[in-house]
Amino acid sequence: MAPNARLDHRNPLVFDTHELGRRPGALQRLTRSIEAPKDLGIQGVVGVPEGAPVELELRLESVMEGVLVTGTARAQAEGECVRCLEPLQLDVEADFQELFTYPDADDRGRVIAEPGDDAEDDEDRFFLEDGLFDLEPLLRDAVVLALPMQPVCQEDCPGLCAECGARLADDPDHHHDAVDIRWAALQGLAGTMQDGEKDEMSGAEPGVDEKQEK
Repeated sequence: MAPNARLDHRNPLVFDTHELGRRPGALQRLTRSIEAPKDLGIQGVVGVPEGAPVELELRLESVMEGVLVTGTARAQAEGECVRCLEPLQLDVEADFQELFTYPDADDRGRVIAEPGDDAEDDEDRFFLEDGLFDLEPLLRDAVVLALPMQPVCQEDCPGLCAECGARLADDPDHHHDAVDIRWAALQGLAGTMQDGEKDEMSGAEPGVDEKQEK
């Protein structure tokens, strides 16, 4: 990711690496609790609600090319079970690691005159800006990869009844009497025949009644 707008050190997802200096091997460990940014997760499926607490544990290591950031984010995500459509909550733990490069260093740590000469390479790289780096893009990618694409409230969730939509977990014995469609037509034909026989009988009975009346 090429350098763009100036980073704001007051942003809780922006971190300062000045204490490391440019001393390869220098190490710094950080913990920080932040509020989840908007749309942190898989939109419309499952994600960490905006403003929910996210616990960060980071390890910053100075290397020749820049600062290697390794960390873990922990939070609670919310979504909807894909089987029974009930709301659900799940703990998410996302691990990540990325090298934030000095803008004036190449892949071998050598100083270069003008960063960004190769635009395609820059798009795939994360850069330090005045000793600062923004963790948000890296955090988003890590959380999305850690979340299930099809969340379920429990592994053996039976889902909903295909006929009436009832939640099967609430009624394990729920069922509908199955009718074979091949017999359904015959049952209808039989009912029609029975109605026809009744009509014939009812048509003969008036004649009998007339004779009895005479």
